[in-house]
Amino acid sequence: MYEIRLHSRGGQGGVTAAKVLAYAAFLDGKYATATPLYGAERRGAPVVSFIRVDDTPIRVYSQVRTPDLVIVLDASIMELVDVTAGLKEDGVVLINSPHPVEVKGHTTYTVDLTSIALSLKMVLAGNPILNTPLIGAIAKMGIISRESAEKAIAGTFPDERNVEAALKAFEELKI
Repeated sequence: MYEIRLHSRGGQGGVTAAKVLAYAAFLDGKYATATPLYGAERRGAPVVSFIRVDDTPIRVYSQVRTPDLVIVLDASIMELVDVTAGLKEDGVVLINSPHPVEVKGHTTYTVDLTSIALSLKMVLAGNPILNTPLIGAIAKMGIISRESAEKAIAGTFPDERNVEAALKAFEELKI
């Protein structure tokens, strides 16, 4: 089972990204779950989502405590939360950042999801839409296929800029 913990802020699209990722995994013929964890938070407050992907049925619906991948949509969260808590020894960190970020002891990838969203004028309530470009980056990592990422995004969002954003992130993420 491949387990992911996604750290975001309310309004960034982290919860929706988790659902679209699970949908894309389903389109790839896998089993997947997406579960958010938040209370009565407001826009901008830290939110955590958990995603599990497997070839067999998933019967665990709790928080992901030992993820294979940690995703950070807002690097400032790393000042508030230990995003690497429980991350497996060979775990990977994916951070939305215009600059390389090093997370000691872990393979770390960065991609500027914010710039991608802003370049396509994908803004909602003053915030760049980060969920669909993130799905493209995850596809580049091989967790889901590019084709399923495109289908899941197109099936969820009618605005074709969302697929374009995912494809840009797919191209920009350096593995």
